[in-house]
Amino acid sequence: MSTILYETNGFVATITLNRPEKFNSFDARMRANLLDAIGQAEGDDRVRIVIIKGSGRGFCAGTDLTEGVDGNMVEDLLENEYKPFLMAIHQGKKIYIAQVHRTAAGIGGALAMTCDFCVIDETANLYLAFAAIGLIPDGGKTWQLLHGMGYSRALQAIIEGRKIPAEECLVLGLVNKVVPLDMLDEVTLEWANELAKGAPLAQRAAKRLLKKVGSVSYGEAISIEAAEQAGLTNSEDCKNAVEAFLNKQKPVFEGK
Repeated sequence: MSTILYETNGFVATITLNRPEKFNSFDARMRANLLDAIGQAEGDDRVRIVIIKGSGRGFCAGTDLTEGVDGNMVEDLLENEYKPFLMAIHQGKKIYIAQVHRTAAGIGGALAMTCDFCVIDETANLYLAFAAIGLIPDGGKTWQLLHGMGYSRALQAIIEGRKIPAEECLVLGLVNKVVPLDMLDEVTLEWANELAKGAPLAQRAAKRLLKKVGSVSYGEAISIEAAEQAGLTNSEDCKNAVEAFLNKQKPVFEGK
């Protein structure tokens, strides 16, 4: 059985973590397969939005601890097997939506939070399971928590090993939508298809900008925006959309 399922429907690709018997915990094969699937989505010009979801009882339980916990091995795994697929999402051209049901624990939570958007079921949580085994969050999760919750609340959540419930995740800005479990697939796919109707070049530019402007001055942000805007203004999509606007028509974006 494949550890990752990949399918496309129109402009939307869906990547499914598929080790349900292990609560979709990561082993070496699944790490490699996920990186391959992300590469497939990134290389497909037709794909604009990518949904990442889990099969079975929940989204992801984190790392498969039966692989063992050895300091040297863990550092190597994080740098060479986890970081590549997390950075592929973070720096990717596509917009990624995490679809979380039940729980996203450990580095499974880092995966969900690395995605550009997150839709979570109302019974679900982001579980900081690391404290229970004497560890700290990894996979960039401390960065995500700090930026999402602020220092004091992030530190408290980490030290207490909290399960952050869906509604609190929404209030803190860690997720975008909270929906009933039986509507999770429908709502996520509907939103993905709606986003896919937008201007893909502008969406990619917005993603790039927001990854940069948090660490630059106000004036530098204006300059970075200006450079991105110049390229977008010259695109066929922009020219066609302006013409459609003037003719009171709905634009169709081709990503050109």
